[in-house]
Amino acid sequence: MGRYALVNGHVLDGTLDESGVMVAHEGWAVLVDGERIEAVGELSTADLAGHEIVDLAGAYVMPGLVNLHAHLAASGKPPRKNAKPVNYKRLFDTLSRVPPVLAGYRALCASMARTQLLSGVTTLRCVGGILDFDGQIRDRVDAGRAQGPRMLVCNTGVSVPGGHFAGSLATEASSADEAAEHVRQIAATNPDWIKLMITGGVMDASEEGEPGVLRMPPELVRAACDQAHKLGYRVCAHVESPEGVRVALENGVDTIEHGAQPDERIIELFRERGAADVCTISPALPYALFPLEESHVPALAKANGKVVMDGIIACARACLDAGIPVGLGTDSGCPFITHYDMWRELVYFVRYCDVTPDFALHTATAVNASILGLSEQVGTLEAGKSADLVVCAANPLEDLSRLRSLELVMCRGRLVRHPRPRKMAAVERALDRYL
Repeated sequence: MGRYALVNGHVLDGTLDESGVMVAHEGWAVLVDGERIEAVGELSTADLAGHEIVDLAGAYVMPGLVNLHAHLAASGKPPRKNAKPVNYKRLFDTLSRVPPVLAGYRALCASMARTQLLSGVTTLRCVGGILDFDGQIRDRVDAGRAQGPRMLVCNTGVSVPGGHFAGSLATEASSADEAAEHVRQIAATNPDWIKLMITGGVMDASEEGEPGVLRMPPELVRAACDQAHKLGYRVCAHVESPEGVRVALENGVDTIEHGAQPDERIIELFRERGAADVCTISPALPYALFPLEESHVPALAKANGKVVMDGIIACARACLDAGIPVGLGTDSGCPFITHYDMWRELVYFVRYCDVTPDFALHTATAVNASILGLSEQVGTLEAGKSADLVVCAANPLEDLSRLRSLELVMCRGRLVRHPRPRKMAAVERALDRYL
C-alpha cells in the first residue's frame, strides 16, 4: 500500500443523478492514502504532492464491483458429456477422511477468491462452502497474507435431509431444535451471514415444472432465523419457487437468493421484512438456453432451468417496480459460471430486467454495498471510504462488456496493475453468444 494519485481519467463515482445517469467526471482525480480514499474531485497540483502519480490516460475509474452470491468450492467448469450427476454428500463424506484432498480444496477456494479480485470484484459474499474454508481465506486476506477481495462468508449453510446441497455445502437439520443448534454451531466458526437452503434447485427437481420445491418446513426456517438474529447475524436463503419465497419472508429471511414469480402478498412481505432480492440470472441461463449437447444436462433440467430463469427475472422486475432493493450476484462455481464474470450479470440485468447500464453499474456497486450493510465503507468513490476501485480503458456505460478486461484493480489500497485472471476459452465462447 502507498499513496497514489489517479489522474487524467474519467471518474464514475457510483452514484446516479436525478435523471438516473452516472456522470463521468472529466478532470477529476482520486487520491489514495493507505487503505482509504483521501479525496475525489478537481484537485490542484499541490494536492498531488507526495503521491505516486498513476496516469489513467483517459481511462475510466469506478468503485470496485460487489458480488453478492458466490461459491468458492468450484470453478465454473462445465460438466463433461455423459457425466453422471455428482453425489456431493458421498463425495464430501469421502473427502472428509482424506486430509490432502481437503487441503487441495482449500487451495482451490483461495485461488477462486483471488480470481474474483483480478476480475474487478473487491467485495464478495460467499454463500455456502466447505466447512469453514471461506472464513479461513477471509481471515488470511484481511491479514494481508493472501490476495483476494473483502469477503463476507456464511461458511457452511443449513439444509434438511434430501435438501439442496445437504451434507456437502450445508448441514442436515431434521427439526426446529436442530436447525437452531446448527446455526449456533456455524456461528462458532465466525461467519458474517447465515445461509439457509429452503427449496430445491434445478438439478434436484424430480418433475418438469417443479424446480424449487419447498424442502425446509416453515418452523425450521423460523427457528434458524430467530437463532441467527439473536446472535446478530442476517440470513440469506436459496429460494427458487413462489412458495419458498413466501415461507422465507414470513419466517425471517433477510435476502432472497434467486427468487421466483411473486404475487402481491410476496411483494408486501418484502416490504414488511425490509428484505432484498438478489438477482442471479447467470446460473440459470446455461440450463435454460444452451442446447442439450452443450450444457450436458438432462432435458428435465433444461425445462426447469427455464422456469427458474423466468422466475428470477420476474422477481427482480417486480421488486424494482415496487421500490424493493434488488442486488446482483453470479452464483459463481455453478456450471459455466466462472469467478471472473461478474460483468456478465450486469449485461443480463440490462437485457432481461430493462434497466439502464448506469443503473446496472450503480446496483453492482452502491446498491450491493447497501444490501450488505457496507455503504459507509464501499460502493462509491468518496473521501474516507475504502480504496476499492477498478479502471477500465473505455467507458463501460457505453458497453458493459468492456468490464471483462481491466487496467487496474485496487482493494483496500493494494494496487494490482493489468490484472489477468486465467479464463476458460470454451466457456467464454459459449456464453458470448448470449451477450
